[in-house]
Order: sequence, then structure tokens, then C-alpha cells
Amino acid sequence: MFHGTAPVIPFMTAGFPTQPVFLDAAAAVLDAGAGALEIGMPFSDPLADGPAIQQASQQAIGRGVTLGTVFRLAETLRRRSLRPLLLMGYVNPLLRYGFERFARMAADAGVDGTIIPDCPLEEAGEWRRVSQQHGLANVFLMAPTTPAVRLKRIDRASTAFSYCVSVTGVTGARRGVPTSTFEFLTRVRTVAHKPFVVGFGISGPDHIRALREYADGFVVGSALVPMLNGGKSRSIARNVGRYIQKLTDAAR
Repeated sequence: MFHGTAPVIPFMTAGFPTQPVFLDAAAAVLDAGAGALEIGMPFSDPLADGPAIQQASQQAIGRGVTLGTVFRLAETLRRRSLRPLLLMGYVNPLLRYGFERFARMAADAGVDGTIIPDCPLEEAGEWRRVSQQHGLANVFLMAPTTPAVRLKRIDRASTAFSYCVSVTGVTGARRGVPTSTFEFLTRVRTVAHKPFVVGFGISGPDHIRALREYADGFVVGSALVPMLNGGKSRSIARNVGRYIQKLTDAAR
């Protein structure tokens, strides 16, 4: 995933805007060169997500998407692509489902790992134990407010890479890259031994070119929502595939 290039990792909410469109668009971005796919698990109180992702979650929930649906969609994508699949969502549904049951079903569906923003490293002991038993990777988040000593601990605990939140805020496409993001990523670089990606606000090739020397990969999510929410399935898949191709080209 990090061999010679900086992967672009799209985030797409499972079942948004519909399950068939999600599957076609997800397959298109993987075919277009995405390094991995983050599959968002729809949740009614997504603390780290801005309006675009919240709207996608609400629409998916309204259409009946559950964790069972998420596993079925992931399993379908696994049959279509060997690229890493990561589930991203919040810890309450995992607690309700049960860690053991969740990890087993995720692994059976071909999922490679999880990102749980509201399960900090200090409270993740049980989930790390269970998920590791089922071969699932764990990706923990670093924020601009994270002290250096904790950055080191997160770097050690994250299985393959860490996820840097570019700003102290929620997800959402932004016009430019604030100076504080460069400073934060430079600080991470001085302590990290594993690759790290940056997300929250990444929406165009210019963002990726500006940050290419500062991060090892890029997550894009909110910018995809309006592209997914309208038109026919074939044209949506074609458009998001072209968009990810542009971002991937910028990351080289």
C-alpha cells in the first residue's frame, strides 16, 4: 500500500446513496487506483463528521443500512478487489454488537482493519485484543493537539499506519491547507516510525501536491458526497473513478 507511492484512500458511507450505487462507485474508485477503501458504518451521532458525511449517514440509515448490510457490502467488494478494506465508524455499535461477534463477521467479510475515532488508544485494550485475534488491523488517530509522547504511543500501536486529522474540527471539504497542518505533520514526521495518512479537508489535487512531502497518504471523503448523490449509477461511478484517478496522479 505504501510501496513507492502515496495512496489515496476514499471514504464512502456504506449504502449511500443506495446499495447498488455504492457498490458500483466503490468498485470504480478501487479500479481507478485507490490504495484502500474506507467504508463508513452509518451512525446517528457521528461526532467527528461534518454535514456532508452526516447527511450520507442519515440517508443510509433511512434506507435501512445496518451493520449486517455493511458486512454484506464489504464481502461483495472483497470478491471484486484485493485492495485493503477498512471499516470506519463509532464504538457504540461495536459495543452493542459485541466485539467478538463484530470482529468475526468483519474478518469473514474480508475486511482488513478498522478505524474507530471515538475509541482512543487508552481505552482500546479489549478491542485491540479481540481484533488482533481475528487478524484485523487497527488505525488510531493523531490530532494537532496530540502531545509528542502520545504521538509516539499511537505510532507504535497502529498496525500499519496512523491517521492524522488535519485540523481540530470535523470532516468537510476545505479550500486550502492551513499552515498549522504543515506544522502538525512535520511534528509527526519527527516521531513516527510507521507511515501516516492525512484526512479531514482533503478535496483536490492541489491539496495533495501541497502535502505530498509531508504525509504518506491521503484520505478524501466529504468531497465525494455530492458526486455520489445524484445521477445514474453508471455516470456516478465514472465520475468518482475519474476524480480518484486525478488525486492518485497528484500523489505520484
